[in-house]
Amino acid sequence: MKPHLIALKHGLPVTLACVFAASAAAQTPVDPLGDRGRWADMQRQFYQGGEITFDPRVRVEVPPTAEDAMNVPVAVDARALAGEAIERIVVVADYNPILKVLEFEPTGVAPYLAFRIKVQQSTPVRAGVKLRDGRWLVGSAIVNSQGGGCTAPSTGRGVAGWERTLNTVSARQFSSAAGDRLRFSVLHPMDTGLANGIPAFFIDELNIRDAEGRTVARIWPAEPVSENPVFTLELAGVQRVTQIDGRDNNGNKLLGSLR
Repeated sequence: MKPHLIALKHGLPVTLACVFAASAAAQTPVDPLGDRGRWADMQRQFYQGGEITFDPRVRVEVPPTAEDAMNVPVAVDARALAGEAIERIVVVADYNPILKVLEFEPTGVAPYLAFRIKVQQSTPVRAGVKLRDGRWLVGSAIVNSQGGGCTAPSTGRGVAGWERTLNTVSARQFSSAAGDRLRFSVLHPMDTGLANGIPAFFIDELNIRDAEGRTVARIWPAEPVSENPVFTLELAGVQRVTQIDGRDNNGNKLLGSLR
């Protein structure tokens, strides 16, 4: 009796290779931006561990053209995912030399965050919303730019005594048509490490706390966030934020109180 032979493909039986290929295809949805980005790279590096879907309920708002490559406004709005258990939001820029922009954990606030970033060239900006069941819901948008924002030195370093105001926090809580919001800024150069002779120096942790001391949101900024960053959050039922604290990558702490 002749032994049963199974053809091999890359060291795997053909049938198993086909199964694995089909599974990989199912895990890699087609990028709605077409060939204008590096979706396969972004997925592999930042959006692994569960099923991925491009979802119009995850909105990334950027200007069509950036007037200032060092200060590009971005708003990530996943409020339409009402009822979904959100673990965190990861924002990346496909063609920046440093890909990750920030992570946001909306523990007790709405899944909405506005901020500004540096871009090196025209790029897709993506927000991946990680749900607690492991799924990723992704939104994308393209910003066009002449670029150079990531390799330019911060402007604040040219001001004498900038170190004395390092990590100063200013904040206010206010009502808008969208609901109660918190807007705060931190004085910091947010150096990428890509400008000649200037090492990376940036805020890498922010905690937003309510009157009871509970953490209602966390932000982990990375180097592409703009100098002297400004963040806007929608509080969604949080009565009052009283403290913002964190640190930069050199271990300098920051602390701000709202009265």
